[in-house]
Amino acid sequence: MINKKYNEFLPSMQSAEDLVSQVDSLSGNIDLLKSRIENEVQQDLNVAIAEFTELKQQLERDSLVLSVLKQLQEFDRAIKDYSTALLEKKYVAAARHLEKARSSLQMLESRKGFELKVLKALGTELTVQTQNMLYHLGEEWRQMVLWKLPPSKGAEHLSLEISSAETVMQTELHLRTMPLKEDQISGPPVASVLQAFAVLGELHTRLKLFGQLLLKYILKPLISYPSLRPLLEEQPDTVVLHFESAEPNLEHPSPMEVFGKITLVLEVLHKHLLNVSLDACGENEKDSRVVLAEMLGDMVWEEVSGCLIQECLVYSIPANSSKLEQYVEVIKSTEEFEKRLKNMGFLKGDATDLLKYARNVNSHFANKKCQDVIVAARKLMTSEIHNTVKITPDSSVAIPKLPDPGAGDHLKMQKASKMLHNDLINLENETKLSQHTFSLPTCHISVSVEKLMELAYQTLLEATTSTDQCCIQLFYSVRNIFHLFYDVVPIYHKENLQKLPQLAAIHHNNCMYIAHHLLTLGHQFRYRLTNILYDGAATFVDLVPGFRRLGMECFLAQMRVQKGELLERLSSARNFSNMDNEENYSAANKAARQVLHQLKRLGKVWQDVLPVNIYCKAMGTLLNTALSEIINRITALEDISAEDADRLHSLCRIMLEEGPLVFTPLLEENKNKKYQEEVPVYAQKWMMFKELMIILQASLQEIVDRWADGKGPLAAEFSPTEVKSLIRALFQNTERRAAALAKIK
Repeated sequence: MINKKYNEFLPSMQSAEDLVSQVDSLSGNIDLLKSRIENEVQQDLNVAIAEFTELKQQLERDSLVLSVLKQLQEFDRAIKDYSTALLEKKYVAAARHLEKARSSLQMLESRKGFELKVLKALGTELTVQTQNMLYHLGEEWRQMVLWKLPPSKGAEHLSLEISSAETVMQTELHLRTMPLKEDQISGPPVASVLQAFAVLGELHTRLKLFGQLLLKYILKPLISYPSLRPLLEEQPDTVVLHFESAEPNLEHPSPMEVFGKITLVLEVLHKHLLNVSLDACGENEKDSRVVLAEMLGDMVWEEVSGCLIQECLVYSIPANSSKLEQYVEVIKSTEEFEKRLKNMGFLKGDATDLLKYARNVNSHFANKKCQDVIVAARKLMTSEIHNTVKITPDSSVAIPKLPDPGAGDHLKMQKASKMLHNDLINLENETKLSQHTFSLPTCHISVSVEKLMELAYQTLLEATTSTDQCCIQLFYSVRNIFHLFYDVVPIYHKENLQKLPQLAAIHHNNCMYIAHHLLTLGHQFRYRLTNILYDGAATFVDLVPGFRRLGMECFLAQMRVQKGELLERLSSARNFSNMDNEENYSAANKAARQVLHQLKRLGKVWQDVLPVNIYCKAMGTLLNTALSEIINRITALEDISAEDADRLHSLCRIMLEEGPLVFTPLLEENKNKKYQEEVPVYAQKWMMFKELMIILQASLQEIVDRWADGKGPLAAEFSPTEVKSLIRALFQNTERRAAALAKIK
């Protein structure tokens, strides 16, 4: 069995051994082939790669050298062509050759890792030739456009200040009208030179400088100086633009006149210089063309239009609404002016700021009117207060009579007018009030305040005939007048109002006068203002309390100052004690005289200035202050001798006799007696003062009789404690005094 298995296995093993022998032989052959490749073929391959790399690098170097040589050749050819064209004065061709040379040089300089020392020399040569070209173009430009400017005295012409029309009169602009020689250039000289500037990138700079000179020496002076007139003088090959001076009719010229001057100048420039269309030479504008007039317009128009607005159109705005209709001519002339500029190419697009400003005349009129009103009002407020005018109940603000409401007015207004008419008819059947019941009493106010109210009325009257927007602005400008008065006058005149009693009184009257008019000012114009202000908005009543308070506070502050001075004078009276001492009596007498003198001075200062009732109340209050102080000092004395009582009585008699004489509210002396007799009405302590005088000279029984068990005249003025104190001071301690004191209760 085993032998059988062995015999079967043996051929398989023999076959496997043969296969192993073949594999070993094949592996040996592979190793041999690999060794030959590594030792022979790889070496040949490396040599071939190295040779290929070297050949490639050499080819690149040769290509670069060839390219550089071509660029150098192009540069050299461009420079030669430029020189030839420049000699022939073919400026456009010369400029383009220069730009071609510049392009070649830039390409050479842009190659990294390949630097030639010659490039620096080429760059220098290109710069020199460019400057040479610009020099020739500049000479040609100066022949075509020649400026003769005023002497600059060492300063730059663009920084020279134009101080007068005489300075501008020395300016001249010469423009060449034809080529010097027709065979020198292929096209018009202006177009050729300007196109060459454009190719070199210098056109904008050259035109900007020209625009600055044009603005400074021609356009702006024509706008600013009404006396200047442009003159055009034509010569064989030149046009000369200069100025003449004429007496201006107005301080500020009319817009139509200025537009005519500017148009004349620009038409000359357009005809002889700027009517040229050039090829744009920007990177992205190869196929576009630019108009020279448009370029110049873009540079100067903003300044020209601004100057026209500030120096011309501003002053053409009407001062009152009645002239607004005439302003249509200005708008039309502005439209025509811009239309001409567009036709010449100076302007493009729709309406500019100039035309928008002219068309917006209603707004500008309102702004100007409001500004003028506020400026005029402030000037009045800062003028002198002491220049006064007398106001009587019959006085009225000098304004034109308001127009009757038209048929197109509101039904509500007509209804209100009808109701008012019916009320007036009904009032006729009742007891009538005095025509001066609601009038301002006679007094003096500042002339400036009277003019201020006239200004307010005139402005509101102007508002009634204006557009809605203008009407609203003018109405609130009038309100701003009174707000401004409230803020400015007390501060601006503060020192004088504090020091001078007459000015304080006038300021008081001014405030009351304004408040009096503010009560009805809005109502008077209510039905004639715009609908927006109709329903209760057109009122000034809310300002009335503030003005009344402003006047009263100022006058009361002055009253406090005067009271302080009175009390200070009385403080030197040594408390009215020991009147038997001559020094004490002299001091008290002097104090009383000083008080009376101060009151008399105030009476004269306020005479015919304050309303009579205010005058009497003010003088009564001050006199009452003096009397009250004297009474308090005397009643505070603990011991009054008979001689003291006599002297105190004589001092009081001076006050009693001369006190009423300080009441002189009117200039007519005979009319003042009435108010002097009414002193007890205004000085509350007057009767008390008279009772004190009686006590100083009375006996105990007379005092008791005047007391009359608390029902007499003495009891009406003094308290029991005060009377007892006076009795103890005046009389010695006796049974009679004790009996009298017992009755005072």
